[in-house]
Amino acid sequence: MLQLKVIREDKQRIINGLRKRNWTAQQVKIIDDILKKDDERRANQKELDDTLAEQNRLAKQIGALMGQGKKEEAETLKIQVAELKTLTKTLEERTGSIQQQLDNMLYSVPNCPHKSVPKGKTPEENKVAKDWKKPFPALPEDALPHWELAKKYNLFDFELGVKLTGSGFPVYRGKGARLQRALIQFFLDEAVKAGYEEILPPLLVNEESARATGQLPDKEAQMYKCDEDNLYLIPTAEVPVTNIVRGDIIPIKDLPVTMTAYTPCFRREAGAWGAHVRGLNRVHQFDKVELVRVEHPDNSYKALEGMVRHVEKLMNKLELPFRILLLCGGDMGFNSAKTYDFEVWSGAQKRWLEVSSVSCFETFQSNRMKLRFRDAEGKIELAHTLNGSALALARIVAALLENNQTPEGITIPKVLHRYTGFKMI
Repeated sequence: MLQLKVIREDKQRIINGLRKRNWTAQQVKIIDDILKKDDERRANQKELDDTLAEQNRLAKQIGALMGQGKKEEAETLKIQVAELKTLTKTLEERTGSIQQQLDNMLYSVPNCPHKSVPKGKTPEENKVAKDWKKPFPALPEDALPHWELAKKYNLFDFELGVKLTGSGFPVYRGKGARLQRALIQFFLDEAVKAGYEEILPPLLVNEESARATGQLPDKEAQMYKCDEDNLYLIPTAEVPVTNIVRGDIIPIKDLPVTMTAYTPCFRREAGAWGAHVRGLNRVHQFDKVELVRVEHPDNSYKALEGMVRHVEKLMNKLELPFRILLLCGGDMGFNSAKTYDFEVWSGAQKRWLEVSSVSCFETFQSNRMKLRFRDAEGKIELAHTLNGSALALARIVAALLENNQTPEGITIPKVLHRYTGFKMI
């Protein structure tokens, strides 16, 4: 959530940022509406404060009059106090209502893109920050897509997933399951070596947690909800892990806070049909290792580049062709100020598949969750939050299977041998 102070003091920058997200002039009007509603809140709060002050003043007078035996005068003032109490209740209710309206308006406004984010409306207008310069895997014309390879080598089963749960819930088997587990362990080990604390969080979160990281109200339709308990299955480990520090005031000496977690992730992905979402290209449950950072505002974008380099190293160790995209304003997530996407080359499908998003949110999440730090002088400020996939497994598995298929079988990248216990499927 954008800070009211920032909107008021840097209104034009916010408007320009929303225009970079391709907001219309009509949509951008909400910024003026927010400021008007805040003016209304301030005026109502002043009236409330003045009323309470008058109550206190009269209460002191009543005490003094009673002490002087002037009961009749005191009773007259008590009537005034009673009227002020009624007014106070009305003003408190009005203040709460105005604040709720203001919060709802603020929740509807996305983050302001960083100045380095390019303009654009569609994914086709994303900027290639790093392209693949080496040769792509040399595969025969009859190379199989990963869903056919899965049948051939009994690696995962979608039909069984439908039997157990429904469409989009694969069952991994045999070496497919072991490859999945190997990748998870490899990604976690690399994150821990890079200084991240490993976390094993709950897979269900409450509404407050989902709202704090920005999944609500923006992504509610994509989340699985347990209505009876008002809990949500996590779409990413970002949600529970970032919320670990919700409401905290972190001493500056303890920054940065760095955490990593493996979790299954659950996304409804409604309306996903067609060849481009076959197999593991888009599923409702997938495994992912997530990185989360809490940073001083002066260091957040340096940290973002460091997270990009971390994911880049993982891709290189897996010997997978990849490219890095800097997302344009129209393709960025609601919460993000700047996002890099990693795409892996799927050899048999002959297309790029997204496998990681690495983002800086600046104060957008921390403002919602009141995540702050205390500097050396004792001043309290909002921290910056970042997160990134390192990595999402489903499409990584798809690319590994397709790119490494040979007449003899599917070769496994050397870095995974000690995790899988086998070199070939």
